[in-house]
Amino acid sequence: MSQKTKRILMAFIGVIVTGFCVGTFQKASLGTDPFTCFVTGIGNIFGSSYSTFYVIIMATLLMGVFLADKHYIGLATLINLFCTGISADVMRGLWDMLIPEPGMGVRVALVFLGVLGSCFSASLYFTADLGVSGYDAVSLIIANKYKLIAFRVCRVLSDLVCVTVGIVFHANVGAGTVITALFMGPVIQWFNTHVSEPLLYGSEKPRA
Repeated sequence: MSQKTKRILMAFIGVIVTGFCVGTFQKASLGTDPFTCFVTGIGNIFGSSYSTFYVIIMATLLMGVFLADKHYIGLATLINLFCTGISADVMRGLWDMLIPEPGMGVRVALVFLGVLGSCFSASLYFTADLGVSGYDAVSLIIANKYKLIAFRVCRVLSDLVCVTVGIVFHANVGAGTVITALFMGPVIQWFNTHVSEPLLYGSEKPRA
């Protein structure tokens, strides 16, 4: 399989799995990932739906990313913009059919599944380098272009800002939110090094 084909598959799978993880967090009902928390909070201000404000906020972020470093806008960006909400709804519907009323143990398991899946999926489409979401691009630009702080630190800080906004505007904040805010950055970096980069490059040295 050519490296180009690998990149396209990694980007597509990464974005779709990200949506599945959002649906998994929603089913667990123990707090969503930080960006979902942020979007939900902003949506609450205007009394609008998550899907509507996801597109609005993401499109706004992408305008800033285009000005700062349009390298991060690509195929995966478009897939993310239009497909994440749909795949989240599909996954939530599947969980509703499989486990209509999950107990606390199952809900906790869903949170950890969502965290690991989100980190893995983000790592896939970061490494594919065919564009990322506007939110993900912010941390990548700060870390890789401006080299202000390490990616894992920047991701933790941006996640904490999103959680704070979510709390202020009454989004669903819980254990899942705290776990993703504190650990997604480092875990994504682990997946980059040990899974995604070896998958794409094999024994070759990754690009600088």
